[in-house]
Amino acid sequence: MHTLSNKVRIAVHSKKLGKFSPKHVRFYMKYASFVFRALRRPSFQSFLHWMLRKENIEAHMVMDVQVRVFPFQSENGNGLAGNCNVNRGEIQIYPKRLAFCRKLMQKFGRKKLISYVKGRARAALIHELLHLKYSNDEEKVRKLTKKYFAVFTQNRLPKSSDILSISNIIFRPKVTKNAPKHIDQDAGT
Repeated sequence: MHTLSNKVRIAVHSKKLGKFSPKHVRFYMKYASFVFRALRRPSFQSFLHWMLRKENIEAHMVMDVQVRVFPFQSENGNGLAGNCNVNRGEIQIYPKRLAFCRKLMQKFGRKKLISYVKGRARAALIHELLHLKYSNDEEKVRKLTKKYFAVFTQNRLPKSSDILSISNIIFRPKVTKNAPKHIDQDAGT
């Protein structure tokens, strides 16, 4: 039973369309499409179902999972990977900025960029789902996110997929003046 799959959708704010060039819009639409498919993949949905049961989190608490087309930048200048409104049961998953993706692709290639995009989105969704239960314990949510992401990647992904380096990029420590180190923040990129 994949109860979250039908709650995942791509969401775009039409007001933001005018702020981006057609090239950027194409990039972010393609990014959202990759994320959408990754989050709805049956193996990941089965894993989420297992994780929710293990954590005693009711799937009906999630009303909507929005794969946002454009990045979100907080007031301190950091981007977010995800956000959860516990009261409304709404989760948003945000993309990395194009500049970061270009640098990652130049350094590691297209295949690793795609693996990173999918892995980052999956880790963000795991993180935000855990906030449904541990809304006031960010430290515990971070620790459990790493644990569950590792469980998923070890059990589901092919051995050739260099997931350790992707995991290191996703969970690398963030170094910013005003921000705590955590998965939801993508410092300066």
